[in-house]
Amino acid sequence: MKIVRYGAPGLERPGLIAADGGLRDLSDHLHDIVPELLAPERLRKLAEIDPLRLPKIPGSPRLGYPVAGVGKIVLIGLNYRDHAAESGLPVPQRPVVFLKAISALSGPTDPVVMPREATMVDWEVELGIVIGRRARYVEEREALTHVAGYCVMNDVSERAFSEDNGGNWTKGKSCDTFGPMGPWLVTADEVPDPQRLGIWLEVNGKRYQESSTANMVFGVAALISYVSRFMTLLPGDVISSGTPGGVGLGRKPPVFLKPGDVMRLGIDGLGEQRLEVLAFALDRLPP
Repeated sequence: MKIVRYGAPGLERPGLIAADGGLRDLSDHLHDIVPELLAPERLRKLAEIDPLRLPKIPGSPRLGYPVAGVGKIVLIGLNYRDHAAESGLPVPQRPVVFLKAISALSGPTDPVVMPREATMVDWEVELGIVIGRRARYVEEREALTHVAGYCVMNDVSERAFSEDNGGNWTKGKSCDTFGPMGPWLVTADEVPDPQRLGIWLEVNGKRYQESSTANMVFGVAALISYVSRFMTLLPGDVISSGTPGGVGLGRKPPVFLKPGDVMRLGIDGLGEQRLEVLAFALDRLPP
C-alpha cells in the first residue's frame, strides 16, 4: 500500500494511492494515519480495503508527511562511503546516531524556508524507515519485522549551524521545514529488499546525487538493531538512514541552496519530492 495524508497543513485527511494512481479518501475508515495504525495487524486489516471502492479525490491536493504523531527522527551519519570521503571523515566502524527535531517535518512539496542567518543550506536524500512495532534490543535477523514501511526523506542541513558553537549536528538539522517526508509511506510488503533501491537528487535540473541503498555501510536491519540498543523505537518513529555522496558541501567549490532553487529527489518505488527554497520570513513557516 501507498499511504498518504492530504490537505492543508494541520487539516490533513488519510488516504491511499490506488492502482490507477488516483488518490482515494480513507476518512470513513479512520481519522488519520497515526502510529497505532502501523502495527502489522492494523496494516493487514487496512490492506483488505479495495482502494478503487473508496471516494476518489479530484485534482492534485497538497500532501503532508505521511504519518501523524512521529515521536522521533533518528539520523544516521556517514552511512555511504562516498559521503564519508567527501566529508573528509573516515568510514565509521559503527553507526553514527543523532536526532532531528520532529518540528522540522514537512510535506513532499512544501517549501524549504531558509533559516534566519543561514549561509550553508545543503541537501541530503535518504531512505526513511518507519517503525511499526516497538523495537528494543532487537536482533538483526528480526529487525525488518519491526518496519511498517519506507519513504523518501530529505535531511536538509545548515552546515554552518552544525559546525559552529560546539559542532552539534542536531542544530543544523532541526530548522523548521528541514524534514520533508513522503510523498507516501510504502508498506514493507511492497519493498522486498530495502537494500536494492535507486536513490537520487537534483537541484535546478542538475543531478548531484545518484546511488543505491546497496551502497550503505550499515543496512536497514543493522541500523534498527543497533539503534534499539540505545533507545526504544516506537511505532511511528523514523530512522533516516544516511545520504550518498553528492551533497553541496562535498563539491569543489561547495554549492549551497539559495532562494529560488528547486530540489527534486526520489527513491525507486517510493515516489518523488519537489521542493522550492524560499528566503526566510516568519509567515512562510508552517503554522
